[in-house]
Amino acid sequence: MSATPTILLSIVIPVYNEELNLPTLFARLYPVLDALGRRYEIVFTNDGSADRSFALLQAQHAARPDVTRVIDFNSNYGQHMAIMAAFERVRGEVIVTLDADLQNPPEEIPKLLEKIAAGHDYVGGFRIDRQDSLFRTCASRLINFVREKTTSIEMTDQGCMLRAYKREIVEAIVRSGAINTFIPALAYSFSGNPAEVGVKHEERHAGVSNYSFYSLIRLNFDLITGFSLAPLQYFTMFAGLSAAGSFLLVLILAYRRLFLGAEAEGIFTLFGILFFLLSVAMIGIGLIGEYVGRTYQVVRARQRYYVRETLETKSEGSQ
Repeated sequence: MSATPTILLSIVIPVYNEELNLPTLFARLYPVLDALGRRYEIVFTNDGSADRSFALLQAQHAARPDVTRVIDFNSNYGQHMAIMAAFERVRGEVIVTLDADLQNPPEEIPKLLEKIAAGHDYVGGFRIDRQDSLFRTCASRLINFVREKTTSIEMTDQGCMLRAYKREIVEAIVRSGAINTFIPALAYSFSGNPAEVGVKHEERHAGVSNYSFYSLIRLNFDLITGFSLAPLQYFTMFAGLSAAGSFLLVLILAYRRLFLGAEAEGIFTLFGILFFLLSVAMIGIGLIGEYVGRTYQVVRARQRYYVRETLETKSEGSQ
């Protein structure tokens, strides 16, 4: 990252198979930024798209080379790694992240900039009148509830990617060298004066969401295990209670056998207890494995992504 930024605003947009949305995004985003009257740049990261997304980004760079930069991954590394790659290269004093699917309107960017101008170093958006399916909305609320109870991260809507960061927050994120990371939560942990603002939410302009149910589970598991030891602590307490309950049940079964006589069905009770304790042990092994696996990824220090090509000019922005 440049040590002395001369650009006031950087917009970071990860792109994965968004060829149907990009023309509309271009038509709406650039006028909004031009109207701000400040030097800006837009950094697109093509996250291994299999459609014509990169070709459209190339054409847009050719049309607006003064403000358009494109990072092209050789493969799909995920949304947050695409954002990290852009964070490592941005030149702006304020950085705004935005999805390419237009569910968060570009016209809402000035709301976040007003909060930054008011003295906040990190501003998160939360979606007003969400246009997602009932399942996605309910799942998001459940995940937000779990995150609130297991971490110290306070976010109204962790799934909203429309967020603004002061440069020092982005630099701290880059220096952290995090492998599996949830960027908004990491930014919150570094922020000294965070804020939130409500933003409009629209239906996806075209195509379907690139986040599968499995991806959403993994993302939020990264959030919980990356910022809290609560899962291990909760499991330890649960395992302790299970052990105490099992010991009590053994005493009850021993008493019944010694003083009330053997039961023909007692073997099934013991099998039930055994299967339950085995399942608890397996959950614990898996949970410990997650933490050990994350430690291994950090220790091996493998390259997180590979940039095949970067499109940019010497110019550092425009009004």
